[in-house]
Amino acid sequence: MSVPNSPRFVSLLTRSTLALILAGGRGTRLKDLTRWRVKPAVPFGGKFRIIDFALSNCVNSGIRQIGVLTQYKSHSLIQHIQRGWSFLRGEFGEFVELLPAQQRIAASWYLGTADAVYQNLDIIRSHNPDYVLILAGDHIYKMDYGALIARHVESNADMTVGCIEVPLETARSFGVMSVDDRWRIVDFQEKPDEPQPVPGRPDRALASMGIYVFNHGFLFEQLIKDADNRDSSHDFGNDIIPSVISRYQVHAYPFRDPQSGEQAYWRDVGTVDAFWEANLELIGVTPELNLYDVDWPIWTYQEQAPPAKFVFDDEERRGMAVDSMVSGGCVISGACIKKSLLFSNVRVESWSEVTESVVLPEVTIGRRCKVHKAIIDKGCRIPDGMQIGVDPEEDARRFFLSPRGVVLVTPEMLGQDLHYVR
Repeated sequence: MSVPNSPRFVSLLTRSTLALILAGGRGTRLKDLTRWRVKPAVPFGGKFRIIDFALSNCVNSGIRQIGVLTQYKSHSLIQHIQRGWSFLRGEFGEFVELLPAQQRIAASWYLGTADAVYQNLDIIRSHNPDYVLILAGDHIYKMDYGALIARHVESNADMTVGCIEVPLETARSFGVMSVDDRWRIVDFQEKPDEPQPVPGRPDRALASMGIYVFNHGFLFEQLIKDADNRDSSHDFGNDIIPSVISRYQVHAYPFRDPQSGEQAYWRDVGTVDAFWEANLELIGVTPELNLYDVDWPIWTYQEQAPPAKFVFDDEERRGMAVDSMVSGGCVISGACIKKSLLFSNVRVESWSEVTESVVLPEVTIGRRCKVHKAIIDKGCRIPDGMQIGVDPEEDARRFFLSPRGVVLVTPEMLGQDLHYVR
């Protein structure tokens, strides 16, 4: 190989890497947003799906062999990948393969993250990768996996875990690790009741991002051993990592911005509040997540839609949007949009006001409505005069009201049982 970290060195590594994206989780903390879709298929950022970020990171990093492991309510996710991610060229050894739970080895569905990969060992073996990159499909971030894999190789690691620092009070939701001065993991606890803080930083903990790099032989060995253990929950965080850190080279890789050296942008949008906040962060003047970065584009499937249109310019009936993002196909007909994010094909009728809200595709908001601090799910038809986010007691009775006061509205809550792929 060439000099470590040279472009040639990294490209050789990424070409011999198979990425597996775990996309089968239920995402129950997102409440009714995942009633008809798996969490990685939830729309995000005006035109994307959550899984597009992991997929785009792979492609932009030069990893063109990708498997997506699906299970729970996966039809809309499968449809999205088939429509938007079929541009890779199979004759060049490039692909995005869908790997649904199909009881290939065991007479059960995927029992945990490790079991999901174990049940596809024959497929992994057929691709003969040198390295296997395992990713969660439900986080929002931009990351060059080439640098991660290069660090894995340079440190002679058997396994490398991507990590970030998180506030100590939220660390209970993550796998928390301790490392030595060479970033070798010396302790790992999955979702501990009392997380260990980072030395010298009592308010922060070092948390796993759910990103793992394995040497392929080591991965096979550990998964087979884990599958034979009847006491295992067959999960990477609960079982695999704690069982190997004392005997093997298991290293942590801190996720940092390559320019500033500071911790890079990463969001777990696993709750209604976190989803709402991460979307509305994007409308800031200089948001941490730059969707306009031509050097690291986020790829997706999006239907062809006309430009957004704003009509009527009367004093009390002016179609306008301020401090907002409005996607293609939207019609703002004499309504006012402030500090909000509208996905494609949303229509807002006259004299209505939408503030601090996230409106998913194909929503219609009638006349003289007021929508504040809300998430409106795909396909909702908000009737004329309805007020959302104004009266918390009324909102809690009709809809889902989050701990931070975000109102989640779905078609079912409005008595509109759509029963279609969403």
